[in-house]
Amino acid sequence: MSQQSMMEQEEIYSKVMRAGRRTYFFDVRETKAGDYYLTITESKKFTNEDGSFHYKKHKIYLYKEDFADFKENLDEMIQYVLDEKGDEVISERHQKDYKRELGDEEDEDVHETSETSSFTDVDFDDI
Repeated sequence: MSQQSMMEQEEIYSKVMRAGRRTYFFDVRETKAGDYYLTITESKKFTNEDGSFHYKKHKIYLYKEDFADFKENLDEMIQYVLDEKGDEVISERHQKDYKRELGDEEDEDVHETSETSSFTDVDFDDI
């Protein structure tokens, strides 16, 4: 079986969510044994100094036996954030703009460090 037909067989259902410089891919895939699992991939676009760009990706594999606990924890964490901070969005970009308006100059590179930190992308294609 060719690599292309393996990919077509493996990808069952997909959705894409764009969120600024980040894109989230939700993919239902099939194991070699014929069961389904979910991958969630975050892809973030970075611009190089020469104007070209590259993407960094991080992938989570979620199996059916973990769906209920994962959903319960995700729902709990989302509710906690909404209960504590409401649904108004306060991003780093807004914080920097707000401080600049007040005359408090901030080093713009401070936030870049956390955004460009490295991570390990684990590939489980043999599942």
